Amino acid sequence: MWLIDSSIGRKVVMSITGLALILFLTFHASMNVVALFSAEGYNMICEFLGANWYAVVATVGLAALMCLHFVYAFWLTLQNKKARGADSYAVTNKPEKVEWASQNMLVLGIIVCLGICLHLANFWYHMMWAELMEKPIEFAGGNALSAADGYGWIVYTFHEAPMHILFVVLYVIWLCAIWFHINHGFWSAIQTLGWNGKIWFQRWKCIGFWWSTIVVLMFAAVLIKFAIFG
Repeated sequence: MWLIDSSIGRKVVMSITGLALILFLTFHASMNVVALFSAEGYNMICEFLGANWYAVVATVGLAALMCLHFVYAFWLTLQNKKARGADSYAVTNKPEKVEWASQNMLVLGIIVCLGICLHLANFWYHMMWAELMEKPIEFAGGNALSAADGYGWIVYTFHEAPMHILFVVLYVIWLCAIWFHINHGFWSAIQTLGWNGKIWFQRWKCIGFWWSTIVVLMFAAVLIKFAIFG
């Protein structure tokens, strides 16, 4: 099958899965912004996206997408290093502003992956996993938090937990890595899929810059608000 056997096919798989993950990040960031305005509204969303069958199916699908993306990323990196040495992730018309990102996509991807593990431990484990294991209430910092109390878990993680300052720092590093990764990854995926031209290449690059910036700023706004004010 050409999606597995050929280099172009592997790049197509990585591009499609990458764009799908960017869409998920956009949804997740938009959902999180609700917490800035309404604890009740955010918890309603968390309850709707709790351990329901459709949420579990979506979680499994998302995990499959991430696994495919990172497996193919490692695969292509090893292939590139074998073929071109230090020229991994090389693409044509590479813009100067993302030169560093294009040369360090694997490192950025590893940081993003580690950040996902931290995020799962801080939130998914205490929310969806807790519901699946029928542990609806947990005690955090002396407070009883339900699995559907996403607002409470944000407050605890970034403002009340014993390691909340460390969590804030790690999340800032994670968000920076996400910005570099999706800023470069967006237009690179578009280029791989052949949806660019001399004019549209610059447009896609601009769209990717603003899209990644807005998404990351939405995440950062929630992080900063709860880190400072709880």
